[in-house]
Amino acid sequence: MSYENILVTTENLPEGIALITINRPDKLNALNKQTIQELHDAFRNAEQNPSLKAILLTGSGEKAFVAGADISEFASFSIEEGAQLAAHGQEILFDFVENLRTPVIAAVNGFALGGGLELAMACHFRIASDNAKMGLPEVSLGVIPGYGGTQRLPQLIGKGKAMEMIMTAGMINADEAKSCGLVNYVVPQAELISFTTGIAQKILRNSPMAIGQAIKAVNASYKEGMDGFKTEIKAFGKCFGTEDFKEGTTAFLEKRKADFTGK
Repeated sequence: MSYENILVTTENLPEGIALITINRPDKLNALNKQTIQELHDAFRNAEQNPSLKAILLTGSGEKAFVAGADISEFASFSIEEGAQLAAHGQEILFDFVENLRTPVIAAVNGFALGGGLELAMACHFRIASDNAKMGLPEVSLGVIPGYGGTQRLPQLIGKGKAMEMIMTAGMINADEAKSCGLVNYVVPQAELISFTTGIAQKILRNSPMAIGQAIKAVNASYKEGMDGFKTEIKAFGKCFGTEDFKEGTTAFLEKRKADFTGK
């Protein structure tokens, strides 16, 4: 499938890893409706490809991961149109990414602001380049984060720091983001993709089926009306009926490397 605003490749990457790049450098990779839809399609296709076991997400160029949403698209929206914009975007991209069974790692290069930071937070975890800057500046425009930012940021860094970032509309640098748990690692920009690929390779050694169940169980504790412990128990039990469980335990007892199929 061809896209206008994103690039998807497995070239020059270890087997099982795909790289999705938001490719609107002249707009600092800002998210417009078309880009959001293309990202949905790309993630859906990657999830349905059994040969892919991890997905990396980044922005083109050296300046920005995603510098925000494309404000020109919604500056004249009504109340109803604004609510629909947030609901649709959360459904087809931000919540969609968060709930993928395939791990998604954000490689944050440069600015990740507004919808860009919200997209990075929807990924399962984040690696930042040393020039990254992150923030939710929406209140400076007279609006609030609408793609999950008011929910995911407190989950990741705590209520107090999240309140400060949202209310001041300020940015934090990569080291500050690491110190508060927003990103896992900070690396030189030239090493960002290779380092993130190395983390993905560690994931590939393990059972794709079990990883998918773990993602589901971890996410459950952050969803209203769901009991994370009960979800974990059910997911744990489900693993016992899989080929990966049989292979993993047998390989352990036979003191050999497991060969997982994801089934």
